[in-house]
Amino acid sequence: MIAYSTLGTNDMDRSIRFYDAVFGAIGGVREVTGETWTRYGREGERAKVCLTPPYDGQAAQSGNGPMLAFETTDRASVDAFHAAALAQGGADAGEPGIREGTHYVAYVRDPDGNKLCVFAPK
Repeated sequence: MIAYSTLGTNDMDRSIRFYDAVFGAIGGVREVTGETWTRYGREGERAKVCLTPPYDGQAAQSGNGPMLAFETTDRASVDAFHAAALAQGGADAGEPGIREGTHYVAYVRDPDGNKLCVFAPK
């Protein structure tokens, strides 16, 4: 149902470094870098994530409540995503572990404050 999600950024170069690292940890790749935007995806999946400065020229701001979640296949990928996020200037928002007894999950915030979740089956 979702075709793509867009995250605002105040520093495209920093965001590209961050997302190259975290998406690389779960099989994602940078597909296109345009003049004002960048798009990521995973082979065989239609849903995409785009990065761009806000169209209105104002500063990008994260929300309190919104979050993007990414599914992967194993705990090692969750751990690698979390470690890559912290190494690229992200902040821990919930270290890797079992949640609700059903999934292995980690939460981070990117350098612009956007909240991300990565999870794998238990």
